[in-house]
Amino acid sequence: MRPSIVHFISLFLTLLAIINPLEAIPVFLNMLSGKDAEVQRRVARKACAYALALMLFFLFFGTLLLQVFGVSLSMVKIVGGIILTRIGFELFAPSPSQALIPTGGSKQDDGMDVAFVPMAMPIMFGPGGIATLIGMAATMHASAGARIEDYAASILAIVLTMWVTYLSLAYATPILHKIGPKGIDAATRITGFFVSAMGVGLLLDGIVGFFRAEKIPIGG
Repeated sequence: MRPSIVHFISLFLTLLAIINPLEAIPVFLNMLSGKDAEVQRRVARKACAYALALMLFFLFFGTLLLQVFGVSLSMVKIVGGIILTRIGFELFAPSPSQALIPTGGSKQDDGMDVAFVPMAMPIMFGPGGIATLIGMAATMHASAGARIEDYAASILAIVLTMWVTYLSLAYATPILHKIGPKGIDAATRITGFFVSAMGVGLLLDGIVGFFRAEKIPIGG
């Protein structure tokens, strides 16, 4: 399988697991309680557009941010791994989104006051997504000449992730009725397991990278 295809699949599944659109459905419906389906779709479209723009920004300028703040790739992986592991563990807890996201609802008729905060950020694009994309950008930049197809695969993965997220939010009501709260809770807990596993893997990779950069021997 071509490396670019592997890269696309890996990034798509990682971002989809971090965002976890099913978990966002109850929060989305609560924030837009009393609004009709057309308003919900407009807010979902706007929120996904904001999140898409943020993801592309960190993909293309993530390496520059690392240079500005003087942070190494290994440090990003370590911090990103800790964040992902924490997010994964929180997905096992009852109603994590209700504890972390304000649920006062939209105050405007068009619902746009919740499109950026909290829908686009931090629900769709929070610390886990930032760490993932900055680490991805730094890895591609550090490789032997980042190829155009790698960036194309990254952009496609991000766009597809947001398209799936948009569909989940645009049809949040029928999805919730079909799956039910228990189905969403089960899917969220399963997702939490894999997010935690990805976080631990990223953390260990960052630690190994740090030891190698500092020329600290690993093992006996």
